Parts: sequence; structure tokens; C-alpha cells
Amino acid sequence: MDSPILEKSLKLAARIVRLYQYLVKEKKESIISKQIIRSGTSIGANANEAVYGVSSADFISKLQISLKECAETEYWLKLLILSEYIEKEHGESMLNDCLEIKRILIASLKTVKDNKK
Repeated sequence: MDSPILEKSLKLAARIVRLYQYLVKEKKESIISKQIIRSGTSIGANANEAVYGVSSADFISKLQISLKECAETEYWLKLLILSEYIEKEHGESMLNDCLEIKRILIASLKTVKDNKK
């Protein structure tokens, strides 16, 4: 994989899948786990789709969806930490990965929009 965003979002998605399994099996949690698996795996899916966009508008649209999903994942991770479903250290590690992806997405969107002008 050449793209940092695709690589980082795929790794985060794999961590989210393991988190989902932990929440369902160990914590018997079904509501938040469904929310975070959806948003956490959607980040990379939409970023990957953006790469194959048919136009710059399509590319921007998919990256913006990816950014929204990233923000939602950030929320769920914070909630899981605060509600003590996951250990603070583990949760903050995932949160830091999520925030790094968010920064890359914001920078990428800014660059693409600036180049469009």
C-alpha cells in the first residue's frame, strides 16, 4: 500500500474489528459495538473508494464521508473510555490513531480543494 491514509485506516479498522469482538464476547455489549464497527471500518472503505473516484468532486465527497466516519469513531472511542468498557491506555492508543487519520484527511481535503481553485 502506497497511501498512508489507506494503510493507517486499514490498520485501525483491524483494531476496531478486534475491539468489536472483545465488546461483544467479553463485555456483552451490543449497541456501541455495532456503532463503532460500522464507523471505524467505514473510514478506510470510503478513503479507498475515493482513490477510484471518477472525478475530483467524487474524490472530495468520499474523503468527506471518511472524515465524518472518523469523527464518529472518535466519539465512540471516547465514550468507551469514559464508560470504562475499555482500558484507558488501550482506548487512547486507538484514539490517537483515529486522530492521526483525521488530521491526514483534513490536510488531504484542504490540498485537493486548494488545487481545485
